[in-house]
Amino acid sequence: MARIAGVNIPTNKRVTISLRYIYGIGPAKAQEICQALNIPDDRRVNQLTDEEILRIRELIDRTYRVEGDLRREVAMNIKRLMDLGCYRGLRHRRGLPVRGQRTHTNARTRKGKAVPIAGKKKVTK
Repeated sequence: MARIAGVNIPTNKRVTISLRYIYGIGPAKAQEICQALNIPDDRRVNQLTDEEILRIRELIDRTYRVEGDLRREVAMNIKRLMDLGCYRGLRHRRGLPVRGQRTHTNARTRKGKAVPIAGKKKVTK
């Protein structure tokens, strides 16, 4: 099993798909990495040589911000917004949607499980 940026990537999948298991690498960056190192699209991780895995690891370490560093940066950006007290920071602090989505209905992912209100009757039409 290949270990890149502290993540065990799956061995039986194509390289471009396996690289996406690393936080901070999506489809475009995975394709970019493979093109930069001249790795064919149909190559699988278990077909890579140790030298190719080493080259992938070095390229990612040198060029991209991934995993722990990226998670830390995102967390610091959110903390900075909360400390500033700007609108986006207040939404993060209250656990509500940040980017203008409606909250009257939906928004259950951010707000959590619906809590029933005592004494409220259902209105029938």
